[in-house]
Amino acid sequence: MKLSVIVLNYNVKHFLELCLHSVRKSIAHIDAEVIVVDNNSSDKSVAMVAEYFPEMRLIANKENLGFSKAYNQAVEEAKGEYICVLNPDTVVCEYTFLNCLKKAEELPNLGILGVQLIDGRGRFLPESKRNLPTAKVSFFKVFGGYFSRIAPYYADHIEKDDEGMVEILVGAFMLLKKAIYQEAKGFDERYFMYGEDIDFSYSVQQLGYQNHYLGTERVVHFKGESTIKDKVYRERFFGAMKLFYKKYFKYTWLTDIVISRGIKLSAYLHSIKKEEVQPNFKQIECIGTDSIKNTVLKRVKIEGEINIESTTKLILLDTRTKTYDTLFSYLLDDLKSYYRFVLPYTDKCVGSDTSSGRGEVVSF
Repeated sequence: MKLSVIVLNYNVKHFLELCLHSVRKSIAHIDAEVIVVDNNSSDKSVAMVAEYFPEMRLIANKENLGFSKAYNQAVEEAKGEYICVLNPDTVVCEYTFLNCLKKAEELPNLGILGVQLIDGRGRFLPESKRNLPTAKVSFFKVFGGYFSRIAPYYADHIEKDDEGMVEILVGAFMLLKKAIYQEAKGFDERYFMYGEDIDFSYSVQQLGYQNHYLGTERVVHFKGESTIKDKVYRERFFGAMKLFYKKYFKYTWLTDIVISRGIKLSAYLHSIKKEEVQPNFKQIECIGTDSIKNTVLKRVKIEGEINIESTTKLILLDTRTKTYDTLFSYLLDDLKSYYRFVLPYTDKCVGSDTSSGRGEVVSF
């Protein structure tokens, strides 16, 4: 078998439905399997997978094992030469895996292959390609602005639509050979959530392999959907960064201060951040069937006359009648456009308007 796609889920049933449907389309011409690991969700995710995706292998854990342990659990059972670690709040195109596998076969000494991640409005997510977060890099990132250019956190030497070697890739999409995953001893299970992708990227690089960013392949990541940025999040993130520095670098009191100040600054900025108001849509379009448009119209707020010069549009992307490749072509970084993917089996739409807040589910 060529590929094992592993999706870890925790209480994001509707986004998982969209993800698995897109994965099913993307592996249609590949000798591949899909393994879904559920970390004891309470939202009936397991029943949904069993009903709509019976051909996929399902591991239903009786407790939340966290990110690292659950992925390691699934990789042990994976039959593919390659594995792809995939978040449940992602969407892939029909040829994503085929193109990624082709590139992986071409690259000598490849470690991990990553792709260009975009949010629910088509905006590039810079964490798709990152530099190693040394103490110096982290210090300047905390202060931002001019300082962040001295030792950049993001791998800005590669354009978002280009490709090249990078140090750190994001855990939302990681494709690599299973043998390399095992050689690197998988994800460090001391990380419950956050930081494990940084650690794993670096550990693979330490083995002498080269991580590669492939910007020609776009994958939607509804970033933040499965995470609430609360006190628990910040404590776990702080703990993960502390573990990373102690594992690979000399950990000093200064490092501790930089990390802790960064977490506190993040908490402060989050506390003063204004709530984003749901826009009043002036126009609604549907890339697919008009019947869905008419039913969704009853659920969204449409106000006033359409002003061509100042239009706020809600664009419905119908997965039931259009290919994902077609739908992705409409995902533009456009300040006036908002998007919702129509789910393939249940009468709901999902999307995300920010790269930091939680996604939205709309019934129709």
